[in-house]
Amino acid sequence: MSEPVKTYNTAVEATLEVIGGKWKPVILFLLTFGKKRNGELLRLLPAVTQKVLTQQLKELEKDGVIVRISHNTVPPKVEYELSEYGWSLKDILHAMCRWGDAHIERTCRKLANPIRPE
Repeated sequence: MSEPVKTYNTAVEATLEVIGGKWKPVILFLLTFGKKRNGELLRLLPAVTQKVLTQQLKELEKDGVIVRISHNTVPPKVEYELSEYGWSLKDILHAMCRWGDAHIERTCRKLANPIRPE
């Protein structure tokens, strides 16, 4: 049985369906710097569990934004990289990073110089 056609109110919903959540944007951002193995991703994302990372990688692969490369070696070697389609997210992901940097700066500045009522 095929999946029902999804309806979105805005294109942002469609984008968030693919890259939304706590870990997917970060995983994708890290992959803009090149292929990563599972262990590398775990080291770069110390708060993520193996189970959640595996689930997120499978979903990103299913949505066609990453490619899983399995090398026929002993021990097995698996790498993940952005697909051609996934590379179309690079500018969005890097813009999110720049916005986050500015937000952190703004938030830290507010904490350092709280506005006091007169």
